[in-house]
Amino acid sequence: MPMLTGAASGTAAPVQSRQYLTFRLGEGMYGVPILDVSEIKGRPMITPIPNAPRHLPGVINVRGMIAPVVDLRVKFSLPNSGYDRFTVVILVSLGKKLVGMVVDAVSDVVDLAEAAIQAVPDFGAQVDVRFVSGLARVGEQLLVLLDVGKVLGDDVGTSECLPGSG
Repeated sequence: MPMLTGAASGTAAPVQSRQYLTFRLGEGMYGVPILDVSEIKGRPMITPIPNAPRHLPGVINVRGMIAPVVDLRVKFSLPNSGYDRFTVVILVSLGKKLVGMVVDAVSDVVDLAEAAIQAVPDFGAQVDVRFVSGLARVGEQLLVLLDVGKVLGDDVGTSECLPGSG
């Protein structure tokens, strides 16, 4: 529990911060709350599902749990540069569900003070920013913070992950 301080004690309130896992998609840097991340898998075998949208390349088996996989480059309409040795799947927890996100490379875990996170500018109706929870500067790089529930929620529906066969 955080220590409460006040003006009478002469000390400042502690700075609130959160940790984010940062990763690369194309030329951009993105981050998700580290508490949402379950694990990181190096290029697991993705099983395609017939008639799935292009941004859903398929599913993976994670210790007997079948998890849908979303390719964030395709979902965000970024140029497809293909998979390479740095491409990974970040597994995140959405309630009781496990969902994979294909990203170009994992970068780092950063601590961001709440005061360092800025609101997303209003772009009007032309730009869909509902997936973005904020923006922050990390060194010389601008970091786009994503709301995992909003990014993946429409893609995984409301059903639980299915038990795997092995």
